[in-house]
Amino acid sequence: MAELLRLLLNVSEKAANVARVCRQEAPLFELLVQEKKGAEKNKKFIKDFKTLADVIIQEMIRHDVCAQFPELNGFVHGEESNTFENGLGESVTVTVCAKEEDTMALLAKVLDGDQTAASLLTNAIHQKLQLRDEKAESLQISLNPDDVAIWIDPIDGTSQYIEGKDEEEPDEGFCPSGLPCALVLIGVYLRATGQPVMGVINQPFKCKDPMAQRWTGQHFWGVSYGDVNACSFTQRSLQKRDHLSVLLSSSEKQAVKDALASLPNSTLMYASGAGYKILCVIQGLVDMYVLSEGTTYKWDSCAPHALLRAMGGGVSDLNECVRYYVNSNDGPRPELTYHEAQLGSEGVDRWANRGGIIAYLDSSVIDKAAAALAGKI
Repeated sequence: MAELLRLLLNVSEKAANVARVCRQEAPLFELLVQEKKGAEKNKKFIKDFKTLADVIIQEMIRHDVCAQFPELNGFVHGEESNTFENGLGESVTVTVCAKEEDTMALLAKVLDGDQTAASLLTNAIHQKLQLRDEKAESLQISLNPDDVAIWIDPIDGTSQYIEGKDEEEPDEGFCPSGLPCALVLIGVYLRATGQPVMGVINQPFKCKDPMAQRWTGQHFWGVSYGDVNACSFTQRSLQKRDHLSVLLSSSEKQAVKDALASLPNSTLMYASGAGYKILCVIQGLVDMYVLSEGTTYKWDSCAPHALLRAMGGGVSDLNECVRYYVNSNDGPRPELTYHEAQLGSEGVDRWANRGGIIAYLDSSVIDKAAAALAGKI
């Protein structure tokens, strides 16, 4: 399974390249944005969009993974429908083909015959790329590919990707919005239990070269399975701090904001993108990320959840944590799992984290949040 991690790192970097290519030409990018309808739509947003970059990245990852690990055929799941409508109103099913010329012909059809754009994207999709990571390459994991499945969020934070604000991420801190909030997320979980065991996060837009006007990115990974807990981050001991920093969505309920603001020495902070907010917890920039609504999905949380588990943290169902606290339960708190759809739901809501989420590195913050939110959600 170390081979799978190395493959996912490589395809995540290819995905980041595709995301950057699709953003470089504004007129081209405008052709690539399409509004989601019906069951595809996230109920949180009045308008919810997908881009051709989303669909290409998802299908490219699916293609590359299943080519090397055929046993994962049918077990690589993504956020997006792979149908796209071109300017002529034709519905095109986007796939990555074995031959470059076939992929290029399909993309040219989506792009209304734009051969230059199709060629550019095809080159990015079919490039042979090796992302070197010595720590990942030395890892040994006794896990069978037949036992796992994958969630892909090809571009988490699509609204930030579409808006394309050029705000750079500071060296010590995070961006409340902008291109750095857009991430490629690939999470691996056990088919039997839904436990997240491996995650890769790629941030395509970390720094922008002011001269070349080109973005470069960075990647992160984590593995938590059996007695293996490994992560690209240097493990650091948690220090007890007098203050408590809580990361929220700007659209969070006012009652939740007020309740968390009432915690002693607490600071509320805001950022875009569910994956990016969990990444801020992973990096130790905040103590926890809290969301009371069921507006994130399995593809949002699976990859960063695996990284948090590798570091001793986790992602839990917020409503369950509050209920657990109120009922004075003992034992481990309920962690999110990724293998079962919500009964009685349709479309993307089948895979919603319905009870909200709380992401943390230090589990002691859970009871603080639960105490503040008891009776409020």
